[in-house]
Amino acid sequence: MTADEVAEFLRQNPGFFENHVDILMSLAIPHPHGGRAVSIGERQLVAVREKAKLLEEKLQELILFGEENDAVSEKVHRLACRLVEAPSLDAALDTLYLDLLDHFAVPHVAVRLWNVAEENPDTREFSPIATEMRQFVEQMITPYCGHHPVYENQAWFGEAAPHLKSYALIALRRDGLTFGVVALASEDPRRFYPEMGTLYLARIGDLMSRALWRFVTPVREHAA
Repeated sequence: MTADEVAEFLRQNPGFFENHVDILMSLAIPHPHGGRAVSIGERQLVAVREKAKLLEEKLQELILFGEENDAVSEKVHRLACRLVEAPSLDAALDTLYLDLLDHFAVPHVAVRLWNVAEENPDTREFSPIATEMRQFVEQMITPYCGHHPVYENQAWFGEAAPHLKSYALIALRRDGLTFGVVALASEDPRRFYPEMGTLYLARIGDLMSRALWRFVTPVREHAA
């Protein structure tokens, strides 16, 4: 019999050693962390301890992730409370800018709005947006995260633009209408990256969409 056949036989006959205790007692295998031979029982004990250690490390990792998620969830909750209290469009925008900077440590934030009536055309939020940029945001299914700006959005960050290394875009939508975008940026290339989770970014986008929608008048474009 080959080694594979022996292994398969033992898998198919788990009670073999119960009926052949003498063979079990005479078997010895190398210790995983040394050259000496040990019994199967001792080797199994070592394997169980190593497995328990790996499970403990995994548990600690999950606990850490859970604590981090709890902290972010609490920040999102506080942001939601402040947005609910915002009495105007300007107040809601100021809340977003300050909250993302102070509580989420996002150093650069820009908001652009379209498909809504311009309350104050001179504000940066109503600055003209290239058609390609609008189409990109309207086609987004989830927030965009990456190391490259999208079309013109790098210029939205003024003097900081040449130093930015990572970006995120969050679409603003209500009632089937995309009416703007929240753009985030950082000098840290690890702040936003393509593989990162976007759950909380999406939730912030949903909160901001609902908050701003209270103060804007939608203007739906009609096809010619």
